[in-house]
Amino acid sequence: MKIVNFHSNNGIRMGIVDGDNVVDVQAADAKLPSELGAFLRAGGDMKALAETVKKAPASAKVPLKGLKFALPVANPGKIICLGLNYLDHVKEGPQKDNIPKFQSIFFRMLSSLTGHNEPLLRPKKSIQFDYEGELVVIIGKRAKHLTLENATDCIAGYSVGMEGSIREYQRHTTQWGMGKNFDQSGSIGPWMVTADELPKGGKGLKIQTRLNGRELQSSNTDLFMFPVAESLVYLTEGITLEPGDILFTGTPSGVGHARKPDPIWMKAGDTAEVEVEGVGLLSNTIEDEK
Repeated sequence: MKIVNFHSNNGIRMGIVDGDNVVDVQAADAKLPSELGAFLRAGGDMKALAETVKKAPASAKVPLKGLKFALPVANPGKIICLGLNYLDHVKEGPQKDNIPKFQSIFFRMLSSLTGHNEPLLRPKKSIQFDYEGELVVIIGKRAKHLTLENATDCIAGYSVGMEGSIREYQRHTTQWGMGKNFDQSGSIGPWMVTADELPKGGKGLKIQTRLNGRELQSSNTDLFMFPVAESLVYLTEGITLEPGDILFTGTPSGVGHARKPDPIWMKAGDTAEVEVEGVGLLSNTIEDEK
């Protein structure tokens, strides 16, 4: 299933993509939570959800075209990011002589993210607004001390991420947090594809990033230095994952700061697209911060 959060006159609603339409889940059954994160925290019974959608009246359907997308999870408890997870990306950056032995973990704030078809903001303070296309993992079950055998069992599904980065501020210190958290600099969407529809751990998926139609990143999740299962095991050695938590899995080579002879920065009027095979296409235009 493709589960989408969208804006309506009644606030954020959860829907299931059905061809050219979206079934408004709460219109089909008012007892169900109104957005995906709340649904996952309430137990996330996907089979029951699918049955509800099958029985939904025609009045519960809204057109997919023109839908105003919200973040796939409205209020994630944690937004965890992996850095340096593709070797070719490591080699194009300042860490090229320091190949990481462990996952590089950092965090994003909710205010740094927006949804599909919403604008990303290039900040007033820097032109160095870089793109990073990524696979996103959405957690569906509480998890601690996972093993490689059971790690992916906690995954509810997958989405697409644009981990927009302000490189100038990222380089100010050894801690990346500032450059990764400018307001509305990244995005997730357009929906979550349930884990049963994709290979275990999101393996073997082609990932591409395009700017104004020009392909700038092209890779495959088979090239992760730290596959999803390994990353979940490592994280849960110390962090309890909860339903609705989000994990960005890292970006491949081809980012703007590494372009020769001149770097490529996102600017007002650009359109950035990230596409992950089997998951979907995330699109955002770029606007200057007012």
